[in-house]
Amino acid sequence: MNEFRLFPEDASTMAGEIDAVYFAMIGFSAFFTVLIVAAITFFAIRYRRGSKASRANRVNSSVFVEVTWILLPATALFAIFFWACAVFLDVNRMPEDALPVYVVGKQWMWKFQHPSGAREINDLHVPAGRPVVLTMTSQDVIHSLYFPAFRVKQDVLPARYTRLWFEADVPGEYHLLCAEYCGTSHSRMGGRIIVLEPEEYSRWAELQAADETLAARGLALFNQHGCAGCHGTNANYNAPRLEGLFGREVTLQDGDSIVADMGYIRDSILLPKKNVVAGYKPIMPSFEGQLSEEDIFALIAWIRSTSAETEEVAAP
Repeated sequence: MNEFRLFPEDASTMAGEIDAVYFAMIGFSAFFTVLIVAAITFFAIRYRRGSKASRANRVNSSVFVEVTWILLPATALFAIFFWACAVFLDVNRMPEDALPVYVVGKQWMWKFQHPSGAREINDLHVPAGRPVVLTMTSQDVIHSLYFPAFRVKQDVLPARYTRLWFEADVPGEYHLLCAEYCGTSHSRMGGRIIVLEPEEYSRWAELQAADETLAARGLALFNQHGCAGCHGTNANYNAPRLEGLFGREVTLQDGDSIVADMGYIRDSILLPKKNVVAGYKPIMPSFEGQLSEEDIFALIAWIRSTSAETEEVAAP
């Protein structure tokens, strides 16, 4: 981890593909740079002041040379473009069976929450050979979470969720960095990602397991802040039920519809009048300033868990 390297380690399933595109672009650029510089140097010497080279204008031209000069670079450029697009789509296609981890960036640290309830600061433990999806937000300014050995990076924004995934395939310790200038101590906002063998990760997870899971903490917050008074089974007010909400399509007062994803749920908690559900009055108060980003992640984890339970009950 502390050895000097011209390029970072290759420690994820997608690193090889990304490196291949990167080096292909370098090779393509280097080839034409050398070719053009060589031509400039040749003509500068041949037609320098005082040389006896003929300067008469040639009236004839070669259509073959001109067409070849246009088509060959264009073909190479389009080939690299479509290749890079394919890799880009692979990098941004989130696996369904990935291990979820919730991330909060804060000046100047990274806070990670696991579904088991375990929490880490500036360290992240993950299993080798299993995809991991990070759902991220910032508590203050724009950050950018970067794993050089995995060749993945994603901006982390306040009041918004972004996602990043990777599958580490080589156990070991690697750097994690902030790649976006975020203040005076930006250069110190880093840490480690520790990739463990699956059995070793299971033992680590058992030792780190909290008294309550992230979803259980979300349910506790749901009751603690009085949400059950409106959204619970025996609610005093007419409000939408939250069990099984995640991933469903919700019809709004203005007739539009929206999928109840993480962003929708976050907005509903902090900006309740933004997307009012059809058939309900906009009377819910905002919880901005009362809930931390970690609290909101916990509430979302609970709502997601109820959706999973609903699917299990509905399954034949």
